[in-house]
Amino acid sequence: MSENSPDHAHEPPTDVEHPSTLRITSKPFEEHTRSTLERAERFEQGEEVPHVVNFQDASRIQRVLTPRRLEIVRSLMTEPAESIRDLADRLDRDVRQVHDDLGILSEYRIVHFHEEGGAKKPYVPYDTVTIEVELSTSLEGSSGSAASA
Repeated sequence: MSENSPDHAHEPPTDVEHPSTLRITSKPFEEHTRSTLERAERFEQGEEVPHVVNFQDASRIQRVLTPRRLEIVRSLMTEPAESIRDLADRLDRDVRQVHDDLGILSEYRIVHFHEEGGAKKPYVPYDTVTIEVELSTSLEGSSGSAASA
C-alpha cells in the first residue's frame, strides 16, 4: 500500500483535495444521475463542483443527520478535533456515542479522519454543507433508500 493510499474504505488518500462545498440532497435516482453527469462534465472543464451525497428517500436524511450528528458536523467545521475523545469532551457527550455517530457520518463521507500517532482525528473538509430535500408526489425512485455519491 502506498503512503497516500487509504488504509480503510472510508479514509481518502492524503493528497485528495476536497471541494469547498458538500451538498446533501434527496432526489429521485434519475434526477441525481443527470446531476452527477453534469457535475462530472463541469469538473472536466476545470470547474470546482461540490461533493454530493444523495438520499433517494428523504426520511433517510432525517435518520442519518440527527440533531446530535449535526452538532458534531458543526463543531468539526469550526475546529478539527485532536481525537474522538477530544471531540466528545468538547461536546460533553459519551465517547462511545460520539464514536458511533462519527462512524455513520464517515460512511456517508461527511466526516473524514486523519490517523496520527494512533489517534483518529475527525474533521470536516468542507467550508459549507447544504442540505436540500425534495418532496414529490411521484413514486419514481422510492424503492431505494441508500445514499449515493
